Amino acid sequence: MTELVAQDRIEDAIACYRAVLVRHPGLSAVHAAIGALLRRQGHHEQALRALERAHSLLPNEPSLRTCLAVVLQEMGRIDEAAAQFRQAIAMAPDEPAHYLGLVRLQTLTADDPALTALRKLATQASRFDASRRASLHFALGKALTDTGKPQEGFSHFLRANALRRASLSYDEPAVLGAMRRISQHFTAGAMAAFVQTGHPSAQPVFIVGMPRSGSTLVEQILASHPEAYGAGEVSTLADTLKEAARRCPAWKAPMPFPGLSEAECLATAEDYLSRINRLAVDWPHPEPPRLIVNKMLDNFAHIGIIRRLWPKARIIHTVRDPIDTCLSCFSIPFDHLEFTFDLGELGRYYRQYRALMAHWEQALPPETILTVRYEDLVQNLPHHAQRIVAYCGLPWNPDCLKFHENRRVVRTSSLAQVRTPLYRSALHRWRPDNESLRPLLEGLGRAG
Repeated sequence: MTELVAQDRIEDAIACYRAVLVRHPGLSAVHAAIGALLRRQGHHEQALRALERAHSLLPNEPSLRTCLAVVLQEMGRIDEAAAQFRQAIAMAPDEPAHYLGLVRLQTLTADDPALTALRKLATQASRFDASRRASLHFALGKALTDTGKPQEGFSHFLRANALRRASLSYDEPAVLGAMRRISQHFTAGAMAAFVQTGHPSAQPVFIVGMPRSGSTLVEQILASHPEAYGAGEVSTLADTLKEAARRCPAWKAPMPFPGLSEAECLATAEDYLSRINRLAVDWPHPEPPRLIVNKMLDNFAHIGIIRRLWPKARIIHTVRDPIDTCLSCFSIPFDHLEFTFDLGELGRYYRQYRALMAHWEQALPPETILTVRYEDLVQNLPHHAQRIVAYCGLPWNPDCLKFHENRRVVRTSSLAQVRTPLYRSALHRWRPDNESLRPLLEGLGRAG
């Protein structure tokens, strides 16, 4: 089954696991494996049932509690998810990951037993490996910040990030150099040559920018419209381009289009549309969504390709105060964002990303990209929600203002926040002193 999963043959893997259950229905691990694969496919209701069956067979296994918590939180059942994390803590009070899951969902109070237990674990941190120590410090950083002790919390974030950074082989020159080369190849002249080419579909919407910049909120607003579907942070565009490169080597070039025919470009555009539509597993209508939102934020590097393949695609750039953005990134143990674990690297990445976005805004016709500032959105939600919806070519629908009532699956780090009405407490968040922030400020070019 592992090989099938590696080949992305998820349906076949599930079928094999179910065949095992026909003969051995009491295998908790097999039910759990099916649940994990169903979650991966976006079938959260089915995943929940499989995991509940696994839990019923092995009720004292804390890892099953955390699996249930993850599915529940993505479904928007935040209180139930938090309860599962607390049950996992009760079963395995020495596991830092359980506390980290809890504090990402709930604001602890100073007298919460979970915070007391976290503080006790911190005195024993030397007995944990680096990964578990990092989880412990991330959890304490969040909990202490929530209880009004941000300076103490930041000291734990520093330790947590240092532990994570030491385990990575992040190649900063390669990453920043690749961003610089994009603007060298996709010049204004090259972009102008794309006129009158590309797929006619207006279905794709791309939200780009930095993590923690309000992108999940924007997607949730759009996904609350009855004609739009939010696919989340999906690798669909990157997967499509990898497959295109396998078929046609010209796609491997930094500027591939001179070596590609219009038919080859249209085939790639159509492949993406087919893939992204298959992700709309819970779309309730017989006709496909008018718009499908892809919130993979680093697609800002592919804006030139997006414009060439789908001239009518909408591109929304979410922006937030640079220091607030970077400090928020620094507080979260992202799985795949290696640039976020060092303040200097984080600042330099942010600076290069903004330079590339400035290039796109200069190279493309005015109003091609809609910039949405998080601070503006929070201060005047009705105005900016209507602006977003109008840019996407949709008629206004008041459901877009009730985004927190939308029960769609959300998998990002903001999954708890978008289940509540809009709040302003994240504006102008607490900041350490300038000396502590020096690496970040220098990385940003002293921006912000």
